Amino acid sequence: MGEHTTKFPREILDEFAGVGVDLEKLFSAGALGQRMGLRVLEAAPERVVGTLPVEGNTQPYGLLHGGASAVLAETLGSVGAMLHGGPAKAAVGVDLNCTHHRGLRAGVVTGVATPLHRGRSTATYEIVVSDEEGRRVCTARLTCLLRDA
Repeated sequence: MGEHTTKFPREILDEFAGVGVDLEKLFSAGALGQRMGLRVLEAAPERVVGTLPVEGNTQPYGLLHGGASAVLAETLGSVGAMLHGGPAKAAVGVDLNCTHHRGLRAGVVTGVATPLHRGRSTATYEIVVSDEEGRRVCTARLTCLLRDA
């Protein structure tokens, strides 16, 4: 897929860089996300956007695998929670709920994570996964525990 850079607000990059954290490396989607073709396009505590191709991420019937939508949702929500917590915290998912609304056989899905709750010890994000026509494919909710890093 070539080189890809996530769009972060400058003040967030500076905050994390000040304590030696490379956000680009930290939020590269990890080995699983890379294998699945997941890309985090935009990241801030208020909104995280990413994409995932359907091809290569299907179940036996040829439809987008529900687990693939869950990986996209947990990745995006975790990025938002980590940015909310700041460099002194590590966000770890403790609850993920996904409702799948429609099947897809091709294309790319886009996930958008927005906060429902951002506290000192937990952060909860809603993640809406849509197809290329803007139709909702999956609605997810992720709660992350914010632990000391």
